Parts: sequence; C-alpha cells; structure tokens
Amino acid sequence: MTMIYCLVPKSYWEQWEGRDHYLPRDYEQEGFIHATKGDDLLAKVADRVYATYEGELLVLVVDEAKSSSPVKYEQAKDGLLYPHIYGPLNQDAIVDVKSMVRTNGHWALGASVR
Repeated sequence: MTMIYCLVPKSYWEQWEGRDHYLPRDYEQEGFIHATKGDDLLAKVADRVYATYEGELLVLVVDEAKSSSPVKYEQAKDGLLYPHIYGPLNQDAIVDVKSMVRTNGHWALGASVR
C-alpha cells in the first residue's frame, strides 16, 4: 500500500465524515486535492501551511491505490514532488484519520482518532 496524507482542520472534516467522498475548501480554486507523502514532508507542510492555526488539525491517511480519482505527482515551488488528487476523494480510500500534535511550535503526526 502506498499511503499519502491530506491535512484538514477537524471542524471542516466533520462536515464530510460519513459522506461517500471528501473535497477540501479550496478544491474549486485549485482543481485538485493537495496531499503529501512521508511523515517528514507532512510535518514540514503542516508547519508552513498551518503555522498560525490554533484549532485541531487532522490527517486523512489515504491508500493511493484505492483512490477512484487520478493521483498525479507534480513538482511544487519548493522543487519537491507532491501527490495531487484530481477529483473527489472516495471515503473507502481513507484508511485512517490521525491527529496532528503541536510541540514547541512544530506539528507532528499523532495517534489515530478514527
């Protein structure tokens, strides 16, 4: 299994939990769902994107092979390749939901909350 991660504020995820698919807030603008791969990159992206975020942050753990929408690896401004999901993320591809914990101003992957 190839796991990729999607960061999502808990309050937003609660609107989608139990539905047949998930779409982030910026999907209409972006045209895809942002994802990361690997714990280190996940933490780096969380620190950058959610640096000042005070709420609860979750991670959707996605089995890339189960995604019904295409997953493409594309280079970002930082020069790294990121997985982008081009379409709705089907719930059965989300194999776990984990918390993100903030310690000393940095985000890290926490325990399963599902």
